[in-house]
Amino acid sequence: MNVVREDIDALNSNLKVIVNPIDYEKNVKEKLNKYRKTAKIPGFRPGKVPFGMIQKKYGASVLSEELNKLVGQALNKFISDNKIEILGNPIPVEKEGFKGDFDKPENFEFVYQLGLAPKIKVPLSSKSKFEFIKVKVDDKLINQQIEDLSRRYGKLVSADVVGEKDMILVQFVELDKDNITKEGGIMHSSTISLEFINDLKVKKEIVGKKVGDKLIVNPYSVSKGGVDTASMLGIDQSKLEEISENFEITINEIKVMQPAELNNELFDKLFGKGSVKNEEELKERVKSDLENMFLADSNRLFTKKVYKNLIEKTKVKLPDNFLKRWIKLSNEKEISNEQIDADYENYAKGIKWQIIQGNIFKENDIKFGHEEIIEFTKGLLIKNYSQYGMPAPEDKELLKSAQQVLQNKEEANRIYDMLSEEKLTTFFKETVKLKNKEVSYDDFVKLASE
Repeated sequence: MNVVREDIDALNSNLKVIVNPIDYEKNVKEKLNKYRKTAKIPGFRPGKVPFGMIQKKYGASVLSEELNKLVGQALNKFISDNKIEILGNPIPVEKEGFKGDFDKPENFEFVYQLGLAPKIKVPLSSKSKFEFIKVKVDDKLINQQIEDLSRRYGKLVSADVVGEKDMILVQFVELDKDNITKEGGIMHSSTISLEFINDLKVKKEIVGKKVGDKLIVNPYSVSKGGVDTASMLGIDQSKLEEISENFEITINEIKVMQPAELNNELFDKLFGKGSVKNEEELKERVKSDLENMFLADSNRLFTKKVYKNLIEKTKVKLPDNFLKRWIKLSNEKEISNEQIDADYENYAKGIKWQIIQGNIFKENDIKFGHEEIIEFTKGLLIKNYSQYGMPAPEDKELLKSAQQVLQNKEEANRIYDMLSEEKLTTFFKETVKLKNKEVSYDDFVKLASE
């Protein structure tokens, strides 16, 4: 077997794979003999079917299967041995991509097209300047966070009058078009959180009401819609289209959140025994936690800026015709040329970024091994536990969980991407010149959403 490379231009090459009878005859014969032992053909006992009959019936398909395997192995080995950086996968040349005769098998010739990764220079150095936007953690943010923590660990107590952040237990009764109880309609008890009502007019109508008061509302105005509305009314989501727009609600109970006291019991519960001893230390701890939390957001915003800059300024030429054809052939569902043309710009942008990222990793020897991936995954699991206020398990159990997560291909790819982004962010921050800029939380949210 022989593989010959024929360069077309800087971005396209052909690989010609020449397969001789000596390469495939032995394996084809062995497979046909296996078929002969098990084939059930009328008039012949198992294992006694003439080889010529087996060859006539199965020879072409067995030969095709063997050739596909041999050619695939030859292509992968040649690309690997010669360190050819390709985009996508090799695809058969449209015309004259195959020579051979399955009826009279001799030499076979297969020609595959390669899309080559371009050589690039990433325009990033210590002379590059970028703003690093930070959230200004002021007293307003700190006090708001403390208030949220206090409410989160508080308790619900009964109240006489509905307030803007209270929760009410109500009975929903479905009405007809004349606002009279609908025969066979919905009657269900549920809760409404005033804090999450976006319809200010409805919220204003409910605030100030007392136990026993009644009013008519549209259920969508006191819920988030969809599953939330269906759950509130105790029905299946598919039934929402059939319900009335008006329901009478009767307030049966009013609950107000009584914030937890800012004392050592709460401090120990939040941060561990003895970590925070008074309100002054609480403010310092909350400030530090907020800064760390916002730092991750600042890193993402910074990396996004560098990404956009490199996409715009890095000169990357792609083998467009090859990639379009590869997309068409590799797509599971049939896709038209018009669809490919319409989506190609976004696809090319993704390929371009992969090339830039790969170049950065290669030129700066950025890599990560199995142990680092495991440790990174364990760190993610610990964060998940802490979000639910749960302690992380022992290291042995944590290791087992991390290994199980990484067995899921989709999850593993997501984690590889997260670790890659973290390493890129570190590289960017160590390479370019940073200009720190503090902005308010609201301004930061606007910048992050652009």
